Amino acid sequence: MNQNLLIAVVIVSFVVVAALAFLVVRMRRSQRLRSRFGPEYDRVVSEAGGVRRGEGVLEFREKRREQLAIHPLPASDKAMYKAKWDEVQSKFVDDPRQSVGVADRLVTEVMRARGYPMSDFDQRAADISVDHPVVVENYRAAHTIALRHDRGQADTEDLRRAMVHYRALFEELLGDYHVSKKGA
Repeated sequence: MNQNLLIAVVIVSFVVVAALAFLVVRMRRSQRLRSRFGPEYDRVVSEAGGVRRGEGVLEFREKRREQLAIHPLPASDKAMYKAKWDEVQSKFVDDPRQSVGVADRLVTEVMRARGYPMSDFDQRAADISVDHPVVVENYRAAHTIALRHDRGQADTEDLRRAMVHYRALFEELLGDYHVSKKGA
């Protein structure tokens, strides 16, 4: 009987240790993803309907991002794009409607130059979220306003907000704020 009790205790101990190890691994995974993705983590978990699914989405994004050849811009390209942005921004007062469209195209052009694939908007936003999780929401907000503008449903204040959102992403894309492939 003592041998059976000893075996039961060992099995129960093994199960408890395995369960604790599993929980620790899950907690570290969650902490790592929350740290890497910031506010995007909460948005994706909520949208996915749960932590496990949301974290799976975020890990898929990381794996996809590792396959992409994203690179910083050369100084000459940065200067050229900065000059283009300054021109777009200076024309906003006289023609806010056109400026928002140009800003959208310019952000897309910089993304393309950095190596981001230019599939549909949702995929672009997902790709951007890995390297720029804080400003990706600016991209979504600006894009939403641009779509409302195309339908004639955005006023000048909306267009101003879109420009502010585009500028936040544009400045980060122009910088070397990308995350390395190892997530450092």
